[in-house]
This record gives sequence, C-alpha cells and structure tokens, in this order.
Amino acid sequence: MESMESLIPVINKLQDVFNTVGADAIQLPQIVILGSQSSGKSSVIESLVGRSILPRGVGIVTRRPLILQLIYTPRDDRVHRSAERGTIDPDEWIEFLHTKGKVYTDWDEVRREIEKETDRVAGSNKGICPDPISLKFFSTSVLSLTMVDLPGLTKVAVGEQPEDIENQIKDLILKFIQNPNSIILAVSPANMDMATSESLKIARDIDPDGRRTLAVITKLDLMDAGTDAIDILCGRVIPVKLGIIGVINRSQQDIIDKKDIKDATKDEASFLQRKYPTLATRNGTPYLAKTLNRLLMHHIRDCLPELKTRVNVMASQFQTLLNSYGQEVVEKNTTLLQIITKFASSYVATLDGTARNIETSELCGGARICYIFHETFGRTLDSIHPLTGLTSMDILTAIRNSNGPRPALFVPEVSFELLVKRQIRRLEEPSLRCVELAHEEMQRIIQHCGNEVQQEMLRFPKLHEKIIDVVTNLLRSRLSPTNTMVENIVAIELAYINTRHPDFYKDMANLGSMLKSPDLETERMNQGRSKPIERGRDGRSRPHSVHFPQQNGEADSDKENQAVPARGQVARTGNRSGQDTVITASTWLSNILPAPREEGVARDNSPSPQHRAVTQVTEGDSQVANIISPIKPVNLLPAIPVQQGRRLNEREQRDCEVIERLIKSYFYLVRKMIQDSVPKSIMHFMVNFVKDNLQSELVSSLYKADQIENLLCESEHIGQRRKEAAEMLGALQKASQIISEIRETHVW
Repeated sequence: MESMESLIPVINKLQDVFNTVGADAIQLPQIVILGSQSSGKSSVIESLVGRSILPRGVGIVTRRPLILQLIYTPRDDRVHRSAERGTIDPDEWIEFLHTKGKVYTDWDEVRREIEKETDRVAGSNKGICPDPISLKFFSTSVLSLTMVDLPGLTKVAVGEQPEDIENQIKDLILKFIQNPNSIILAVSPANMDMATSESLKIARDIDPDGRRTLAVITKLDLMDAGTDAIDILCGRVIPVKLGIIGVINRSQQDIIDKKDIKDATKDEASFLQRKYPTLATRNGTPYLAKTLNRLLMHHIRDCLPELKTRVNVMASQFQTLLNSYGQEVVEKNTTLLQIITKFASSYVATLDGTARNIETSELCGGARICYIFHETFGRTLDSIHPLTGLTSMDILTAIRNSNGPRPALFVPEVSFELLVKRQIRRLEEPSLRCVELAHEEMQRIIQHCGNEVQQEMLRFPKLHEKIIDVVTNLLRSRLSPTNTMVENIVAIELAYINTRHPDFYKDMANLGSMLKSPDLETERMNQGRSKPIERGRDGRSRPHSVHFPQQNGEADSDKENQAVPARGQVARTGNRSGQDTVITASTWLSNILPAPREEGVARDNSPSPQHRAVTQVTEGDSQVANIISPIKPVNLLPAIPVQQGRRLNEREQRDCEVIERLIKSYFYLVRKMIQDSVPKSIMHFMVNFVKDNLQSELVSSLYKADQIENLLCESEHIGQRRKEAAEMLGALQKASQIISEIRETHVW
C-alpha cells in the first residue's frame, strides 16, 4: 500500500507541470465531481478536505473548474515543508498555482481568493469560464486525492446569465469527463428521484460500461418521513458498477452557524448508525475518502504505462517543432548569407527538378514550365487553323486588290504574301501569353521552394518581403526582353516570306504533282468568236491561259447563263491583227495548278467587297456597236459592296484553292518554327538568366550593413511560438523524468 500511495503525488507533480504551461494534451487521472446545482458537490469536497474552504451560497456559486489536490504531508515531510515558506510547523495550509508559492492558512482568505479569481476571469454576472483554478491543500489528516469541482447543471438562465448557459455548462463538464483517465463522481440528492438524476444520465452516456463511475447520494437526512434510501444505496434502483455511497452534508444553517466539519462528520456517523445500521460502515464521508483514494490509485496504475508513452511521443514532437522555429540569431551576417544561399539553391533546384522533396500531388517548378511549353502553348498553336477567319471571298478580294485597276490574268504573288502574313500574325498573341504563363510560374515558385526555406521566411517576415521583391523585380526586368524577342521572332517571319524554303519548296513540288496542268487549247469559233476553253461535261479543266481572237464577236449566251459574270473577270476583246494571240501562265505559280472540280461551289456566304459586272465590247469597222454598263454607275457604288449567296465560277474557285493550299503549307511551316523558337527564347532570356543571376542579385540587394539588423528581426508570433514550444518541451521532459523515477513495483 505504501508503494501505491506514492502514485498520487506523482500525478500531482505532473498536474503541476502541465497546469504551468496550460496544456490539455496530456490527460491525467483525476476525480471529476458532477452534479446538479445545489446538489451538495462543494459540501462533499469540504467533507473530504475537512475544512470550509469553498465559496457557499444560493444559486450558482462554482463558476470555474476548481482542481483541488489533497496532499498528505506528515510532520517529517521534507519535500513539501520548507522553512523559507513557513510551512515547517502548520498542520494544514493551501497554495494557489496563480499566486506563485504564497501560503494561505486563513480559510476565509482562501474563499475570498477563489471568488476574486473567479470574478477576474468569468466576470461578476453569474457567467462561467472553462479556465481552471488550481489549488493544493497540504494536511496531516487527508488522503492524497486529485479532484475537480465543476459548475452545477442548470436548466434556466438566471440574472445576467446567457440564454445558452445550460449548453455552456454541459460542454464544460463533457470536456473533463470525456477524459478516459478520469473517475466520474456523480452526485445526486437523496430527496430527489434517482430516475431523474441528470448527473447519472450524463455519466452513463459517457461511461456506458460504468467502469469509472461512482455515485454519491447526499442529503440522506432530508428525505421525507417514512422513506429511506436502502434500495438506492444497495443499487436496487439504479445499479452503479463502482458502488453508491451515501453522505450527510452540513445544512445552510450549519454553514451560517459555522459548524465545524469534524462535528458534522460525528453527527453523520451517528445518523447512519441510527437510521442505517447495516450500511453504516459502507457509507459516510470517511468511507468515501478511502474509496476514492483506492480507486484513484488503481486507476493511476492502469493509466501510467500509456501515459509514459504519450509523454515521450509528445516530447519528440515538440522537439521537432522547436527545431523548425530555429535558434535565436547570434551572428546575423552569416545567417543572412546562409538564408540567401539556401533560398537561391532551393529556387534553382525546384526549377531543375533536383529538389530533395519531390512533390507527388501536383506538378511544380520546372515541370509546370515544361507543361506550359509543350501542352498549353503547343496545343494552343495546334488549335489555330491556317484559314481561320479567312473566307473564299476574302481571298478573292485580296487577289483583286493586289491587281489594282488591271484585270487579273494570273494569281498574283502579292495576294499570297498579304494573306499568309495576316494568318502568321495570329501566332503572336499565344506566344506572348506563353511568356506570361512562364513568368507567373516562376513567380509562383517563390512560395513553393522547400519547407526549410519557408520556415526561415516565416521566421523573418521583413526578409521574406525583401526576397520576394528582389525576385519579382528580377523576373519583371526579364519580361520585357523576352517579350521583345518573341515579338521579333514573329516579326522576322513576317519580314520575309521565303517561298524558296526547302520544306515549302518540297511541298510546292508535291502540290504541283498532285494538280493537273492542262495544255493550252484554242478553238476558233463560228463567226470569228473566240473564248477560253471551258470545262466540258467530261470534267476536263479550262486552260490557264487566255486566247484573243482576230474577229469581233459576241459573248456566248451559254456562258452567260452558266454563271453570273463579275467585275474584274478577264475581258474578252477583239484583236484587229487578224491573228490569234496566246498569253501563257508563266509566273511563280507556273507549276502549281489546282485539282479540277466538278462545279463551282458557294463559299461561306461571306459578303464580297466588290461586285463584278461583265462589259462586252464589240468593235465594228470604226464604231462601237454596243456597251453593257454596270448595274449602277461607278460613282454610286457603296463604300463596301455587299453580296450574299455569291457563287464562284471555276476560275475563281481555282485561284482560291491555290492560295488556300499555299497558305496552309507556309503557315504550318512558320507555326512549327515558332513553336520551337518561343520556348527556347523564354528559357534563354528568362529562366536561365534568373537561375544564373538570382543569388548575386539577392546578395547585392540585401547584404547591406544598414539593413541586416532590420531584415533579421523575427516576427512576434514566431518568437512566441518558440517560447511556448520550449516551455512545453521542458514540461514534457520534466514529466518524463518524474514518471521514470517510479519503480516498476510502484506500478505493478
């Protein structure tokens, strides 16, 4: 028993250690007293203590948890008795944790201190507060116990209490009794039906097996005449696994009359012998104290191995936490250079993918830049069609515009250049957007370049801000030359359309082999009329050249019915020379002819910039026979003529198709070069430049004698957290030492 007795002081020491740092992480074995308001909880505690030390009154008196440690201190105790504090001679004294070693021997002063401390934190308006008051009672006549007195359960708010006072008290009680290492002391008055006991109900909800619940029945002397509590005390009404113990407390009148607790204990024993003679030895305050002492010691014995493991694990965790906050800075110059070097190395490692802790949940750093180059940028360029926003009528209009006032004989090269440049310009915007995305990603790396560096950044917020500013400015300074380079890449492609590029030339050769180039055919028609050979019904194409007849004639009526002529078409005129003159297609497209089509196709229903009218001029011997004028006079045409549903003739279809194929071929060639050149430019002008110059830029901007002191000023919360972590680690190490001093025989 002597070995077991030493366990309670061990727990009391641990209680002191953790109350000092305000830690709830370690759940220590203790007795929690639970009951309704005015059920006699505080009276039970005073009976166990043997002194009237708690505030008493009507209504809610206990408004803060009171952790009460009863410590047996015999006269020869040299652990707790000290001449310096004046505790050598007193049989009993009290110390509060918040008064730092002040000794109280006046019980009235103890009550006032409890009331004062309660009002200081919880206020004077009947409100409650979860912060506990810790009190030690040293005596030669008590059994060592650790008890927690809680506010009584209530249903209705009184005075200035908040409306949810019931829930507040219940939450506070649950916080303590949910500790698996606590013993629940459920207090109920005998003059109330046990079936309505709120304390037993809550205890049963939290401890359904009843392994750590002990019931106490108070006010046995106040039961109605003709009734007794034998069935209740024997557990025949509501069984409680650890037992039911009846006690008799002092009445309010006894408290007013300042009746001594020792006298009250004698009166209690007399009442039990008289009223319950067979149960007297298993009830009463002395028996309750012994039972609680025994239960607490056995409970501590069961909890201690797990408690020891828990303390050691938490000590290791707090040691790691303390290390993460770093040591206080002594040599600031060296520390600043170390942080700069560490940040620059971590930044470059994140870019290169050589960081020690590789992210597995998402892409980061250089991998994201690679994704931008080959997925985001590449797919965006691939999605741009060479002919997007370019209709057949647009192509036809460009061909006409490039010819000026002259009728078109052949497809002009200028129209191809104008159109392909227009399409190439569309590659500039996604290229610049690629630069922007890479810049944003390099900015993002600042926040994701290693946990160790991030801890340093949090520790020195001003240094963190300065580093972000320097890196941001460095990246911003590289944004302009990178954008300029990318713009120049596109401008270079626009500056010279190289139709002799090997890949383009090869494509043109393939295109020429695919297309059929018909020979010139001329046929002198009846009445001296001549016209270009047209596609026959067998599908053969018309020739690419124009034949001028010797004789005058009229336009073929079949041709006029076949397609509506348009302004700008090749004119058919007579030639007085008396001979046929043939003009052959011999330009840059001489070997590139379109594939034959069955019939003209309507193109995109896009508005045409111009109408076309056919004017047939017939010459006689010396007079003009007839002139077919345009639909409207030239000076009455609108600025941008519009025509819907326009059908292209075969010549127009052929010209558009040639230009489309050439634009596609050259556009794909340029897109391929830009898709390759833009990422290389970004890497050279931005990524590699920043990698090579980051550390030197940081040192030149930050390593200045007049700034070092300010930059290495720790943030308040980091300093506070380090202090708290150090205190908690010290408490855990001390607790581990206290537990390790217990011999195995004490535990088992």
